[in-house]
Amino acid sequence: MRFRQLVVTLGHLLLLILCAQAQGQAHAEPYPTRPIRLISPFVAGGANDVLARALATRLADRLPGTVVVENRPGAGAVIGLTVLARAAPDGYTLALSGSTLAVSGALYKQPPFDAVKDFSPIALVTQYPFVLVVSPSLKVGSVAELIQLAKEQPGKLTYASPGVASSQHLYTELFKGMAGIDIGHIPYGGTAPAVVDIVAGRVSLMFAAAAPSLSLIREGKLKALGVTSLERLKDAPEIPPIADAIPGFNALNWTIVLAPADTPKDIVARLHRELKAIMAMPDVLEQIGRIGMLPYDSPPPAELGAFIGAEVARWSRIVQQAGIAGAH
Repeated sequence: MRFRQLVVTLGHLLLLILCAQAQGQAHAEPYPTRPIRLISPFVAGGANDVLARALATRLADRLPGTVVVENRPGAGAVIGLTVLARAAPDGYTLALSGSTLAVSGALYKQPPFDAVKDFSPIALVTQYPFVLVVSPSLKVGSVAELIQLAKEQPGKLTYASPGVASSQHLYTELFKGMAGIDIGHIPYGGTAPAVVDIVAGRVSLMFAAAAPSLSLIREGKLKALGVTSLERLKDAPEIPPIADAIPGFNALNWTIVLAPADTPKDIVARLHRELKAIMAMPDVLEQIGRIGMLPYDSPPPAELGAFIGAEVARWSRIVQQAGIAGAH
């Protein structure tokens, strides 16, 4: 009887050893062994797409392997991010998301994903500031003067945005709340027509992406009052931070590389290291600079969940203040 129990025990031990060896061998398999899909949840040709293709090319060289960019635009990046949330957590489907990730949950009565729980954040890669611009016909020369004018004429001034819940919309709502002013919102179908009406004086102001707006500012077609970052722009140091007039104002778009939740930690760690190295390359810095982006010194993956959570809380409040919560 004892001999039989000993045989059974030894059999169980042998089975455990074989399972452990099998797991170790699977864990030791090289990564990647097949193409990686990098989802850009915006249209081809835009800033996110340009950045995605720059990252894909260099990531493929460093892994090495094949990294294919797949554009899945629509619903403010929600369509592409939903694809990512439902993908297998094996490191072969990634996405390059903008800061709309932090807003999407507040815009839907039944969000298709949870920005904090449904993704494994890998690395923050860029950030980019905006500039508060006004029509040249508006008789103000600073943020303080704009606030004073808005208080003297409540509801008379208007601001443009490329659409409801866009960064420009939410930045202005943040600005309004912190300044204690009332400005009417005029949403457009994109940035270009909004800028045209600002230049023409049909709308008072808007937040414009820094890089493409600087030429119009230098030509005198737009008047710049402040930048949304705490630091001045390298290419336009004469524009002061809005925080000089409204202490604590700080609003930057950011981009982050994500994987589905529960992606193996060793894969996440490796991708984080590679992306950090890529974002330090001089040619990459030059390339992203041309589209108005700055490198982001990303915290480790373990800290990025808290970052996303804080951004979700912050912008959800702004969405609610703007009266667009649960719009979809």
